[in-house]
Amino acid sequence: MNRQLDKVNKTIQMFRDYVIREAKDNLKRGGQYGSYNNTSALSNSIKGEIVSENGFSIVGFSMADYGMFQDKGVKGKSSSAKAPNSPFKFKGGGGKGKGGLTQGINKWVRQRRFQFRSRKEGSKGRFLSYEATAFLITRSIFHKGIKPSLFFTKPFEAGYKKYIDVDLMKAFGQDIETMVDYNLKDIK
Repeated sequence: MNRQLDKVNKTIQMFRDYVIREAKDNLKRGGQYGSYNNTSALSNSIKGEIVSENGFSIVGFSMADYGMFQDKGVKGKSSSAKAPNSPFKFKGGGGKGKGGLTQGINKWVRQRRFQFRSRKEGSKGRFLSYEATAFLITRSIFHKGIKPSLFFTKPFEAGYKKYIDVDLMKAFGQDIETMVDYNLKDIK
């Protein structure tokens, strides 16, 4: 990082750390965020990298691919009501990701030991198999979509307002003052 812009670099680091910490906290909390972090894999995958070159610094964030689906939501095949503004949509057919949702839901159902009860006459009240339960949940998600959690978007926007919009300009001004002071000392 550019040594002459210490306060700017420190502000960028604080922004990165804030976004990561708050996003992970959102995943740890109960409610709508709790179900998105069953194994902590998503939380553990959130990373931030600062790249500096020619006096400029850029912050990049990364996470497991499905994190963006959880954050932005996914429009269903039959309805966009849950995530009308999402850039993502479930589509029919196979393709590269075939079975990903089904496998994930099946794993989740088994880990939670979650089973629906049958509604059929004669077997009313009996538990459905894990596969049948996972199928029903997967079908519902596929057709109705996934509601956005904004577990990452909200901390990013709040951090941007706090650190980039306000503190970065102050830090830049302080770093410029420091550089001017050092240059004046060199002239004397």
